[in-house]
Parts: sequence; structure tokens; C-alpha cells
Amino acid sequence: MPKNKFENFIFTVIMAFIMVYAMICYNISLNIGGMTNQVFLMAFSELRIMWPVAIVLEMFVMERPVIYLTNRVVTKDMPFIWILLIRCSLTVCLMCPAMSFVATLLFKNFAQSGFVGMWLQTTAMNFPMALAWQIFFGGPLGRLCFRLIFRRQKRQAPAAAESISE
Repeated sequence: MPKNKFENFIFTVIMAFIMVYAMICYNISLNIGGMTNQVFLMAFSELRIMWPVAIVLEMFVMERPVIYLTNRVVTKDMPFIWILLIRCSLTVCLMCPAMSFVATLLFKNFAQSGFVGMWLQTTAMNFPMALAWQIFFGGPLGRLCFRLIFRRQKRQAPAAAESISE
């Protein structure tokens, strides 16, 4: 997992992409009445806006509260529970309402039903999907991608050190 600010940034970029793209596809499919191949392409137009928003929200607004709340519940001596809680449930608990708020502002027609009602409905519809996606698919995929990126750098470093010493 991330060991410094640069790695944390890369991890956030990876996870934000995985989560935001999946949730945009989910919301588009809800709006059009089902999942089609076209949804995957349609999602890219919203991704340009929502992906940077998610990165900024996660890094500058949500990261500290999530870590604080997680450390109140578990210690780092329980790595599986710590990862599950910090990267899955608490992040989703804070990010889902925040991202639903932004999506409601930008993409929903809330003139008739009112903003608060539409935002709460959007959050309620998104939360179960976001939690399940994060725990079972997005989280493991994001951690795998992160490990693959940073494992290569660690493998190359000893080989470079050996060639220098020779």
C-alpha cells in the first residue's frame, strides 16, 4: 500500500478512476433503463468532470476524516480489518454522499423535486452499489494495479544497484 505522498496520489488516482467510472456507468444505466454497450462510452463524458472532483475530494477533504475514524475503531495490528474499514466502508460512507451531491448539482434535473430530495435519492441509490463495488471489485482491482506498478520499480532497483557496483 502507499508508503509516501507520491504513492498515495497514484493510489488515489487509480481508485478514483475505478470507482468513478463504475458509478457513472451504474447511474447512466439507471437513467436509461438498463445496461448497454453504449453506456461504457457515454460514461467518458462525465468521467472528465467527476474523476478530478473525486481525486480532489479524496485527497484534500475526506482522507484525514477517514483515517481518523478508522484509527478510532481498529489498530494497524489488524491489517485486513484496517484495509477493509479504511479503503472500503468509511471511504464509501463519506465519498458516496459527497460525489452524489456533485453529480446531483451537475447532472440531475432537480427543479421539480427539489435539490435535497434528489440528492438523498441519488445517495440512497448509489450507496449499496458503491459499497459492494468497492469491497468486491474496485478495491481489490485498485490494490492489484497499485502493486503491479510499484512492484516493478522495486524489482528494477536491486538490478540497477548490482550493475553499478560491478
